Amino acid sequence: MSPPTSPTSPKSPHGLGAKAVRAVIPVLLLAIGWISYARLSEEPEEEKRPDPGPRIIKTTVAEMELQDYQTIVRTRGIIRPHNEVALMAEVSGKIVAIHPGFEDGAFFSKDDILVEVDDADFQTSVLSAEAQLARAKATFVQEEARAKQAKLNWADLGYEEAPNELVLRLPQLREAQASVNAAEAQLDQAKRDLDRTRIRAPFDGRVRMRAVGIGQSVGPGRELGTIFATDYAEVRLPLSTDKLAFVDLPEDQNDEPVGVELRDALNEDSENVWRGEIVRTEGTLDENSLELFAIARISDPFGRSSKHPPLRIAQPVSAAIEGRVLEQVYVIPREAVRQVDRVYLVHKDGLVLDRQIITPVWSTMDHHVIHQPGLFDGAFLATSQLSYIPDEAQVEIIQPDTVADVSATESADQT
Repeated sequence: MSPPTSPTSPKSPHGLGAKAVRAVIPVLLLAIGWISYARLSEEPEEEKRPDPGPRIIKTTVAEMELQDYQTIVRTRGIIRPHNEVALMAEVSGKIVAIHPGFEDGAFFSKDDILVEVDDADFQTSVLSAEAQLARAKATFVQEEARAKQAKLNWADLGYEEAPNELVLRLPQLREAQASVNAAEAQLDQAKRDLDRTRIRAPFDGRVRMRAVGIGQSVGPGRELGTIFATDYAEVRLPLSTDKLAFVDLPEDQNDEPVGVELRDALNEDSENVWRGEIVRTEGTLDENSLELFAIARISDPFGRSSKHPPLRIAQPVSAAIEGRVLEQVYVIPREAVRQVDRVYLVHKDGLVLDRQIITPVWSTMDHHVIHQPGLFDGAFLATSQLSYIPDEAQVEIIQPDTVADVSATESADQT
């Protein structure tokens, strides 16, 4: 007897249909997703813009002409006194007076008394030397009289031969004369020492520093302070070797000085100007920087005899030195130069751009100076700052006040 057949048997047509439905549903979902993705990822066709044609560069221009250019060599230095010395005591003693001219920063004139040392002992030395000289002179007068009398006595005795020096007392007379000379020298020394108790200024000057006070004992060679001359000051100006060819520096004391204009380097807004002259050079290059130092002199640096504002010792100054005149050159503004050594010319015939390389013979913060005669014949200099300049592009010349609008438009177009 055979077993009964199950209604869910695999061989049943209903079971096969259910499996097919379950397999088809995921495939349909994938197909729908892929179709949706493909449609959403399609970009709409852009509207084709018409070809604008060749681009025209808009720029301002400048007419360039050959001219003579005065070079100015700029450098910096420190003001220093040309003569600064330590004031020394020459005699021993106690300081009894310090005059107002010997205070820090005070001015004084030549031969002004600055410091006084107690002179009581030196007064005594002078009196003693005067007494010694008086005694020596009296002895000399006596010996001179004895010598004359000895000569007369010899003649009275009737000797035919001439008297010798001993008879005429000439050795005693010479000794007496020597004593007078020694006494005079001693008196002169005593007077000099007395005079040295009053320390005088050796020149017109100013006090940098006072190092002693009243009541202090000093001796010969003791430093009393530091002073410097005020008739003129000096400044040491370094010049690089590439600038030396543009300045005719004086090498000898008979050479013509070179003018220099000095300004305060600490205050760029200051309008104070001091004029000086380069009078000599140091003659050797600095071993480290290979620069040559020129020495400029400024007369009346402290405005003592003029109305000029005073300079200060150790004050830094900027210097402008008159150099040579460059003849028949072009002076090009820096803003018109691209990539260090490149400019663009706008030819008057056709208004097209032409790129040119320049070689400056002189440069400043604002200009390049070139010696290339004929470079701008029949052409302008393009001066606008443009972001893109193709070679031989057509140019439209505009006025300077429209440059900002043009630049803004170009930026918008590039965006």
